Amino acid sequence: MERENGKKLKILCLHGFRTSGSFLKKQISKWDPSLFTQFHMEFLDGKYPAGGKSDIEGIFPPPYYEWFQFEKDFTVYFNLEECITYLCEYITANGPFDGFLGFSQGATLCALLLGYQAQARSKFRDPSICDVAYKDPIKAKSVHFIGDKDWLKLPSEDLASAFDKPLILRHPQGHTVPRLDEVTTNQLRNWINDEVLCQPKVGVSVTEHGKDHENEVGSTNPNKVENGV
Repeated sequence: MERENGKKLKILCLHGFRTSGSFLKKQISKWDPSLFTQFHMEFLDGKYPAGGKSDIEGIFPPPYYEWFQFEKDFTVYFNLEECITYLCEYITANGPFDGFLGFSQGATLCALLLGYQAQARSKFRDPSICDVAYKDPIKAKSVHFIGDKDWLKLPSEDLASAFDKPLILRHPQGHTVPRLDEVTTNQLRNWINDEVLCQPKVGVSVTEHGKDHENEVGSTNPNKVENGV
């Protein structure tokens, strides 16, 4: 399906913890290229250099980045507000963007930004960022990939529940950007055609983890994306 004005939708892509925009680009290269023909994908590196060992060392070359830091139980976060500010400033300077694609830590940020926008750009300081962002169901169209063997499967389910009428695509793998079989590829293609490309003013976003990381695709109004999400 071709867009009437021939213009591609601009998608901001946010990578996982201690990886990079280049690595996320490689991760989604396993998907059918025809899924991306109507999108301009922009891959951003995290705000901070990786503060420790990366899981992709020896698999993909450095440098590696992280968006923010956290305690092992995901109850305490560091530099999250600074990261949100960084992304909002980037979007304002380089947008408008029509939506997001994010994996793991990047997916968490996609959901926070969409929720942040829905709450009229509320300030995150007290109550917590999550309390603000997930106060009401997020109305943006979204697709969530959830792995049966993902150690963050339950948080991923939790994140999907924060959205209004999400499309959930399940796969038998773990915490990874999955390879898509023919059935899942067609489901995603139909969602793109029916929910995104046929709409006059919508965008798209993808993510994988939970409220602390996930894999989701969501869409939002590009006029609003320009100034905050």
